[in-house]
Amino acid sequence: MGAVVVKQAVYVLPDSPGAREDFEWLKAEIETAGGQAAVFAADNLDASSDAALVEEFRRLRQAAYAELARDVQRAGGRAAARRRGRSRRPPTARRLLEGFRQRLTALEHVDFFGSAGRDRVVALLGQLEQRLVAPRSHPAPKASLNRPASSSPQDYRHCLWVTRPRPGVDRMASAWLIRRFIDREARFGFAADRDAVPRDAIPFDMFGVEFSHHGEHCTFETLSESFEIRDAAVTRVAAIVHDLDLKDSRFGSPEAPAIGAVIDGLQLAHADDDALLAQGMTLFDALYRSFEQSGRPPRPRAVARSRKRRGPKR
Repeated sequence: MGAVVVKQAVYVLPDSPGAREDFEWLKAEIETAGGQAAVFAADNLDASSDAALVEEFRRLRQAAYAELARDVQRAGGRAAARRRGRSRRPPTARRLLEGFRQRLTALEHVDFFGSAGRDRVVALLGQLEQRLVAPRSHPAPKASLNRPASSSPQDYRHCLWVTRPRPGVDRMASAWLIRRFIDREARFGFAADRDAVPRDAIPFDMFGVEFSHHGEHCTFETLSESFEIRDAAVTRVAAIVHDLDLKDSRFGSPEAPAIGAVIDGLQLAHADDDALLAQGMTLFDALYRSFEQSGRPPRPRAVARSRKRRGPKR
């Protein structure tokens, strides 16, 4: 259930209808077995205790994502060694990939506060799938079956773009990029996975969709490449998003730590996903404007010229 253990025999979940239902079912099972259990809401935690619990939830999920990432990497190494040159997956490979997906789904279900590490697992799974599956054998996402094959901004106007809840750096930056360069009237929504995305919506930064992680690219980079966005300031933003999202320090962006800290603060400050995404988009719009301005040639400064003082007319 993803609960955090506090002291002995006290288990904590975020207060939500789903969590209460899970606890009530567990309470019934315990009592049926002859035990005792109580379910209650804690309303009197101070701010520091509340923040410590949130951090513990994130720490546990981050460790679980890291373990899953290591397992996927090891499987990818073995697949490259054993199946080099083959175009088909054996049944064992299919089961392995599906098992990893199920583990990821289970982790996402209990990742209540958007822990770090999830996007890296998604990227590694995408790489593993590319090694095990011929590209043309991958089905198109349900949500984009009616979309044109081209990646022209004209084909993506006035759309609903859907991503996962609790947006982080890649989803914030990608939403800003969509609104700024692709679909100025874009609307945004949230869904747990691609199967929950409305049929006429465009999914992004989800596992197994067109606009997501591909190879060594984060979603922001995929969108930039797909729509051929050639802009020096966007390239600088992409470096920050890549370093923060994939955590590989590929570009060594000096601004990345500060931007990451601001995004962590936004996630703590906004419980509503729409508000969180809006604030993140504002952050990246300000960052882009700063980079755009710094890349322009300096304007000529007005120079005051002094004139020689003339004597009185005679």
